[in-house]
Amino acid sequence: MTPPAAASAAARTRFDDTTTESTAASAAEADAQAPAPSGLPGNGDDDPDERTAADPAAQGRTLVASSPTGARFTRPGGMFSSLRVRNYRYYFAGQVVSNTGTWMQRIAQDWLVLSLTGSPLAVGITTAMQFLPMLLLGLFGGVLADRMPKRRLLIYTQGAMGLLAAGLAVLTIGGIVTPYYVYGFALLLGLVTVVDNPTRQAFVSEMVGPKDLANAVSLNAANFQTARLVGPAVAGLLIAAVGSGWAFAVNAVSFAAVIGGLLAMRTSELRPIEPIAREKGQLREGLRYVKERPELLWPMVLAGFIGTFGFNFPTLLSGFAYDTFKVGAGQYGLLNTAMAVGSLAGALLAARRGAPRLRWLVGAALGFGVLEVVAAFAPDYWTFALLLMLIGVFGLSFNTSVNSALQLATDPEMRGRVMGLLVLVFTGGTPIGAPVVGWVTASYGPRLGLLACGLVSALAAGVVGLVLARSADLRVRFDLHPGRGGRVVAFVPRTAPATKSGLAAAC
Repeated sequence: MTPPAAASAAARTRFDDTTTESTAASAAEADAQAPAPSGLPGNGDDDPDERTAADPAAQGRTLVASSPTGARFTRPGGMFSSLRVRNYRYYFAGQVVSNTGTWMQRIAQDWLVLSLTGSPLAVGITTAMQFLPMLLLGLFGGVLADRMPKRRLLIYTQGAMGLLAAGLAVLTIGGIVTPYYVYGFALLLGLVTVVDNPTRQAFVSEMVGPKDLANAVSLNAANFQTARLVGPAVAGLLIAAVGSGWAFAVNAVSFAAVIGGLLAMRTSELRPIEPIAREKGQLREGLRYVKERPELLWPMVLAGFIGTFGFNFPTLLSGFAYDTFKVGAGQYGLLNTAMAVGSLAGALLAARRGAPRLRWLVGAALGFGVLEVVAAFAPDYWTFALLLMLIGVFGLSFNTSVNSALQLATDPEMRGRVMGLLVLVFTGGTPIGAPVVGWVTASYGPRLGLLACGLVSALAAGVVGLVLARSADLRVRFDLHPGRGGRVVAFVPRTAPATKSGLAAAC
């Protein structure tokens, strides 16, 4: 659904102007002299930060800027670099199991409600009940994430989710479940998610540190998308064989993997943030914190538009399958698979990059919107499926970029509230955007519905990009003959300051 001081944004970037040319040269020289990295998953090299601190050559590869806490960020360490950290490996393995169970429950829950009522509207009500708490209470979840030890809080929330899945399994297998029971369990699950989601997002940095944060966020997304491919298929087989209730039971058991991973972590290797004391006004403090920092505010605004209007694929894809291309359930499922494959590819590509820059997330959002516009005019089913894969790549690139960019730019004691706000604007807008898109699709057809979603996303990306560039006093420079190492399109200062501002560096 994953998941900042102004000067801190510089930690995520290389500079475009000549002030960093010497830094890049010295980094390249250090790379040539440094030994090949030996830290691989499972070889016992569980603390890359200690290795960097003890290795002068590795320090030479560190970027010049710092985060709000003074941490220094190195170049990307490979697609799976964060898996070198033992605690994160345990967390990642548990999430593989749990995410698969979660997708199984999603499919089984929708099928159960549809079989009980025969009404797609009832399925929509169930989804709304699950997302409504995030819209109303999402900010409070971020406050709790900052007030409590995150590992302990996750054990509680994951346990509560497991109990809810077990309860729904018992009612379903016992044959006494009704739609209203399902609505109630969906609402309770949404209430737990209000706390669980921002806590999980903020806990990543405590496991891997700032250097591998962007990579870990991307691998989390890849993990989720892999489960998105596997979970529905397993759920379909299980529902056909023994019924929806056993899919809920499997999901309940899957939470044991996450809780076991959390309990098995070495707490001495975590980087815990001291919980803040309970005081009045902490919610307003979080909102004010974001409002005063454009490198947080405008990506947050963009995430709100993309999440509310851009990501409404359940309604749109069913419309394209049944009304536009007139295909069956199997080919409708293939559209969802194409989207998931593209999203997985986007997550893995993002894992290869270092810490994201604001231009990347704006560019990803713009590409996402433009591709939706193009897909609205797709002439046939297979062209549409191919475009969905590309939409998945750009959509996941935006998701991971905005998540890691905001976390890296946030002071640790504010991270829970900032991530709570991100979850609120990105997923909490679903109860608002989904009915609007559904109405447009029902009244004017799925092509116009997708066209509207793409236009809103692309327009929002363009406006936010211009606002960020103006706030950072940057302009776009085009050079058709950039020379070796140059760029055809680059952001450069309108004036020639001695040093770049934090926002300018982040762009």
